[in-house]
This record gives sequence, structure tokens and C-alpha cells, in this order.
Amino acid sequence: MAYDGTAYAGFQVQPNAPTVQGELERALARICGEPVRVTGAGRTDAGVHASGQVIDFRTASALDGGELERGVNALLPEDIAISATEPAAEAFHARFSATGRTYEYRIRNAPTRDPLRSRFEHWCAPALDLAAMRAASARIVGRHDFAAFAAGESGEREVRRAAWLRDGDVFRFEIEANAFLRGMVRGIVGTLIRVGRGKIDAGRFGEVLVSRDRAQAGPSAPARGLCLVAVDYGGERREGEHESENGK
Repeated sequence: MAYDGTAYAGFQVQPNAPTVQGELERALARICGEPVRVTGAGRTDAGVHASGQVIDFRTASALDGGELERGVNALLPEDIAISATEPAAEAFHARFSATGRTYEYRIRNAPTRDPLRSRFEHWCAPALDLAAMRAASARIVGRHDFAAFAAGESGEREVRRAAWLRDGDVFRFEIEANAFLRGMVRGIVGTLIRVGRGKIDAGRFGEVLVSRDRAQAGPSAPARGLCLVAVDYGGERREGEHESENGK
């Protein structure tokens, strides 16, 4: 499934705030004729988007996948859509069965912003040194405690890939890991922007990582540039149709 997270306080249900899970459960309850609880593979934060989110739910409804998909999409707001439905194994859990997730962060590095894309990318006017950002990104590949970049959490995660791609003025940071701490990607990107602006070098970035001290890292990059693009389940990858470029 996919959603534009701009109007939502995150994926997970919260009291007195609009959430993606809340909208899904309301639509499913009407279609299925019973209360339905949804689980998401990634509990994205407020303002974060998804093109490859995976959810699971249980229902006694006799409707098949196609009927469920059409019915729910007809009731969902325009900024949320289910792209495919299928029966799942009894033991399947969208979150705990996942073996990896991939996020993408987009930065427009140009003198002026693009108002047609501003909901989905972070505009950064000062010139960024992409080579320096790539060198620093290499420091996070592997298993580390990413507490220095997370929002009040600590714990080891395994980053399998961290790469910057470029298409004109747009820089795309792709990061794949077995799991992520809350706020981890935005904290990493915010600190990499400091590298790109020459405020710190790759060596200092590595020191921030091993410090496990959030106060040493840069401010979190804005939520609007972040998107959950794929979830892995063993050898099977569930990936959305998020717009991409042939980066260099």
C-alpha cells in the first residue's frame, strides 16, 4: 500500500489525531462488517510517506481480495491506497515477519524549491558535497548501535546498504536495514547534510556514530523527504511504485 503522510500523525493509531492506520481500520470495518485491526510493517512517523508499506489483518468476511481492495480504496481518502491484496499464512505478521526494510530520502539541492514536489522532498539551497556524503554514509554499513541518530532509543541494527544517487538537482539516499530505530533515518540524513555542507567530515561522522550520543549528531531532516519504499520477507521483496530516477 501507499500513502502521502503529510496530513497524518504517523501510521500508528493515536488518540485525537488522524493516522493512516485509523483510516484503514475505518474503511475495512465498513467493508468487512466487523471491527478490523491492522498491523503495518513500518510504523512511519508524522509526515513520512510510504510506497511499499505492507499491512496484515484478519477478517471473517467472505469477500475475496479483489473485492476487499476495490471496496476499501473507494472509502479511503485520496492520499491513501491499497495496491494489492492476497491471503497470508496463519503465522504471517507484517512487522515481525519482515527481514528488512528500505527507506528513501530525497533532497533537492538547488537555489529554488520545486513547489510541485515540495511535499515529498527536502529543499536544501546551500551546495552539498555529494562525494563527502557518500564517504560518510559508508561508515554506517554494518551492525552498529544507532542511538546517536535515534529519537530516544538505543539498540543495534544492521544496515545492509546506504547509497546516494543523483539525478540533476535531486539527491536520493537509499538505506536498507534489518530494522530501524525511531527517527534513525532522519537523524542520519540530518547529520549527513552537515557533512555535505562541510561542517564536519566523514571521520567526525564516524565518531558521532560510535558515541551513541544524540546531542553530537545534527538535527533530524524534515519528515517530508522520507518514504518507506520496500519491505523484505526472506527472499521476497514487496516494493511500491515510488517514482525513481537513474541516479549516478
